Amino acid sequence: MGAVIVAVGSTRKPKLGAVREALDGLADLLHTNSPIEIVGVEVESGVNHTPLSREESMRGARHRTEMLQQLAREENKPWSYFVGLEGGLDSISEDGRRRVFLESWAYVSDGSRGHFGRSGAVELPDALAEEVFAGGTELSIAIDKFAGAEGIRDGQGAWGVLSGNKISRQEAFRVALIAAFAPFFNSSMYGRTKQRKVAVAE
Repeated sequence: MGAVIVAVGSTRKPKLGAVREALDGLADLLHTNSPIEIVGVEVESGVNHTPLSREESMRGARHRTEMLQQLAREENKPWSYFVGLEGGLDSISEDGRRRVFLESWAYVSDGSRGHFGRSGAVELPDALAEEVFAGGTELSIAIDKFAGAEGIRDGQGAWGVLSGNKISRQEAFRVALIAAFAPFFNSSMYGRTKQRKVAVAE
């Protein structure tokens, strides 16, 4: 039996590392006795470099997956799962104040159905949020400037900087991935049909 090939819409190390970590813990639950191979392919997200809403982050993750599926059809690739990962911001108004959160999103498809998963969220400092929202600066550039470092996106990410390296970018994506894969391995929950309400005569 050949390998189960998981295509990921990115070649960035934190994203590929997150997929490997997630799948290492899920192999038995996905009921595959075959080795799992991960293929990273750089595809467009179809959204801003830094998505500024939850909806935009979700669109970006799903678009990456759809681009992979299109590529698989065109080039006859034997990929079993398609994974799109997108990090972005979500802004809410709470008690009259805008609060901005960093989130990591995953979208996983097996070619016939797809599901989203999300990490937790970490709040951005007001100065950093202002730089991205009002200044229009990409988060990866703004966080480098904010932290006085370079290439943070390819290391611990903004997640690491903001959490004091307690949560890395890779870890946030790992959590999102497990959540997105849940409907594929937890069929006892997600395979249930909707129960009909039975009318009771009075």
